[in-house]
Amino acid sequence: MGTTETTQNSRRGEKIAILLIMTAIIVLFAVFWKSIMFPLIRLELQHDLAGAQRLLSEKGAEGALSVVLIEALQMLVVFIPAEFIQISSALSYPIYVSIPLCDLGVCVGASIIFLLVRRLGLSFTSFEKRRGKIEKLSSELHERNTVMLLYLLFFMPFIPFGAICYYGAGTKLPFRKYILTVATGVLPSVIVSNLMGAAGTVFLVNDLPLWQLILVILTLAVLLFALILVFIRHFVFRGSEGTPDSMMYSLIFFLVRLWLGRKERVEIDDALLREVAPPYILLANHESFEDFYYISQMAHPRNPSYLVNEYYTTRPVLKPMSQRGGILSKKLFTPDMAAPLGILRMIRRGYPVIIFPEGRLSPDGRSNPIAESGAALFRRLKAALVLVRIDGAYYAHPKWRRKTFRSDIRLTVRRVLKPEELAGMTDSQLDELIRTELYNDAAAHITGRYPQKDKAVGLDRILYRCADCGALYQTEGVGNELRCRACGKRLCLDENYHFTDAPDTIGGYYDMIRRMERKELDGLSLRTEVSTKIFGANGGPVRREKGECTLDTQAFRYRSETQDFSIPVEDLPALAFSCGEEFELYHDNELHYFYPVEEPRQVARWALAVDLMAERRHAAQQERENADGKA
Repeated sequence: MGTTETTQNSRRGEKIAILLIMTAIIVLFAVFWKSIMFPLIRLELQHDLAGAQRLLSEKGAEGALSVVLIEALQMLVVFIPAEFIQISSALSYPIYVSIPLCDLGVCVGASIIFLLVRRLGLSFTSFEKRRGKIEKLSSELHERNTVMLLYLLFFMPFIPFGAICYYGAGTKLPFRKYILTVATGVLPSVIVSNLMGAAGTVFLVNDLPLWQLILVILTLAVLLFALILVFIRHFVFRGSEGTPDSMMYSLIFFLVRLWLGRKERVEIDDALLREVAPPYILLANHESFEDFYYISQMAHPRNPSYLVNEYYTTRPVLKPMSQRGGILSKKLFTPDMAAPLGILRMIRRGYPVIIFPEGRLSPDGRSNPIAESGAALFRRLKAALVLVRIDGAYYAHPKWRRKTFRSDIRLTVRRVLKPEELAGMTDSQLDELIRTELYNDAAAHITGRYPQKDKAVGLDRILYRCADCGALYQTEGVGNELRCRACGKRLCLDENYHFTDAPDTIGGYYDMIRRMERKELDGLSLRTEVSTKIFGANGGPVRREKGECTLDTQAFRYRSETQDFSIPVEDLPALAFSCGEEFELYHDNELHYFYPVEEPRQVARWALAVDLMAERRHAAQQERENADGKA
């Protein structure tokens, strides 16, 4: 109890201290603006340069002290930016005076922090929260010593000077080296902020257009950003090009966090992962396009590489980004030796590799059959195998819906297999274990409630056939209802994403469609006119043409003015597709996107037909193996 009371009193004292400091900053800033800034701006607007110089000479010492004190005190309150006083200082004083004043203020504040931490042993929650982030960042940097690390941190955007000084004060640096590092490390930012203020003074005095002032400020900001990027690239990420430690990798995930960071709540159970040293292979089920982002939030001891669809690594802009960021590629559902070689290369360099062995998103919330798990490769790599199940992602953003809903995402490390365990398993045993541990049924693991009013919109792009009357392409998702225009049947989704009438779930409805299609499989004969988009091999030029696709139980065929080829169904483990848009496959190392001219929803039927034929082949193979075993 005594410890708890002490902690509470310490936090209460910290809040009082911060409040007093903030009050002092506000008062000083108000005095500074009232006695110097407002009169100075008025004189400059009147082009009274002589009056402005008299004001500065009369109030110079008072204003200079205000600049130093405000700059020093703001260092102690992490969330108050220093740019305000730096720009204001440059508006009031010549830049050769303003820059030293601001730098002196930073040094005074840094000295106070050093005294509080090193001599008095005080700790502040507001600093400690950021200390963890700095330590995590420092573990990923290639710093030679503490001084270099502090320089790098001063160059990193969005890290307050006070937090960096607090971190530096907690190291073993002597005060002389500490304060010299602070004084020189903040100069680039101080100089740019003062240049912005000086630009404002010039424009006020010369009465120039506002757009020119804005242009100058933006130019200075861009120059600072460019300087930071050059510095970071050459010192922070040196020697990391083409790996997950590269600047490009960090940029990719920085942008992803901006895009997705606040959309979902992610709960992670990765206690088992914390016991694994890199490199390792992590396998996960695949429910939404954002799964890679959820995986990135796990406690990886080192940035992992991702094995992704080759499409995303060969297109303009995406190709150089993926190459520099250490992203691996795989041609979907076609032999590709580049993928295992890339995995092997990353493992040998000590990086984890993330793989979604389904190779495609789940259509109905249940895991797809895994055509090729790579069991033989995983055993030969002699790296640990981490099996992760993702729950909740399907209802956040399933492949059939364009919108993203808020959802509780849960990641669970189901199993960790060490190299010696893998060595004692056969390929078939490992395949079965992977399928079992990764399998998920979204309807059986509802992680939250979904009160949205348009949950069924787009659902007809996967539930393309009425489960009651069997009519093709007559279903329609309206609001929370799936309706059939042919027979009038209506099913409504509740807040648990279950239908209020049989079949109970999306997966159950999909099973009814599967049964219908399975009965008609022997007489299968699909045909459609298509607009074809062909991506040249290895990022080659894109071509467009018109053609015709057909599918039966023997082969997939495509014919156009320039091509005529067929692929036996035995060589089609699955057919990747985008709901209501296209289906895709490789031929001669070129990726073909087929867009049906009529009824785009039929792409889901083509993909399901290929799945059913693969399912039939697998069942026949199992029967043969069982028969051989009995013999």
